[in-house]
Amino acid sequence: MSWFFFALICLLGWGFADLFYKKGTDEHDRWSHLRIAVWVGLVMGVSAVAMMIIPFDEELKTPMSAGALVTNAVKYSPASLFYIISMVIGYAGLRYMEVSIVSPVQNASGGLSAIFMTVYFLIAGTLGSIAEIFDTLTTIGTVLIVAGVIALAFVEQRLAREERRLNPPEKKYRFGALALIFPILYCLFDTLGTSADGIILDEEVGLGLGEVDVLILYGLTFLLAGLAAWIFLWIKEKKPYNPFAKSELPKAAAACCEEFGQVFYVFAMSRNPVVAAPMVASYCIVSVLLGRLFLKEKLKPAQYVCVFLVIAGIVIIGINDGLTA
Repeated sequence: MSWFFFALICLLGWGFADLFYKKGTDEHDRWSHLRIAVWVGLVMGVSAVAMMIIPFDEELKTPMSAGALVTNAVKYSPASLFYIISMVIGYAGLRYMEVSIVSPVQNASGGLSAIFMTVYFLIAGTLGSIAEIFDTLTTIGTVLIVAGVIALAFVEQRLAREERRLNPPEKKYRFGALALIFPILYCLFDTLGTSADGIILDEEVGLGLGEVDVLILYGLTFLLAGLAAWIFLWIKEKKPYNPFAKSELPKAAAACCEEFGQVFYVFAMSRNPVVAAPMVASYCIVSVLLGRLFLKEKLKPAQYVCVFLVIAGIVIIGINDGLTA
């Protein structure tokens, strides 16, 4: 299976994850983002342990002793920590979604990380021919995807401003423009994490880790982060948080979709990181469509244009990938 289909499956998985994140976020719960982190850590941790047991091809997973596991975890820690920080910030920003235009602004990281990785690989002398990576169709498709995501950010900002004007101010709007801190910080840390992943997974300048190795290391790191969040909640609330309560099911669904998308993301990034990054970032379009479908909200004409741009870009890259395969 090519990197394109891995990226396509990933953006679908993360689009559904975003929907469940929204449903599982309580704007009145100041620790809602930490409860989500507990569930994501739990699911990723269980998956990581399972992958350690399952025998994979040596190209996907290298045998690691306890010492090698710790050493590789330290080497991979920059990418995993950047991701974890960005995701927890994103969970917190969901409490103020209407004013922070969370998803589109966050996913500008796809275009930024593609630029960052291109510059890095050029300096390292491992990019190869720019013409081979960004041929005409790939360039057109990538430009359409990035343009669609950025345009959606502006459209969502305008719609949020209109909503605030038509409806009485609510508690969740008190942060005003400061709410933009959440998606901007997410974008920054996710750009660093995505770029680090692309570099680490590169065959020539990377750490020599297989795709499953990366999933294991990331999963174990997030497990520790989730455990830390659970302990923090226990200390602050004077009682242990029960993630298995019925009310927490949306968080569980979000965590499962997150891990599902993560698996395909790693395989897409290992094969074509520069082009896969902006394509995967377009999962916000899937999130918008699912939100309108399940939350019974209607898309504005401008939003349809943004969706069309991204879908057109994905189709063009997909056709080109099939022609060059």
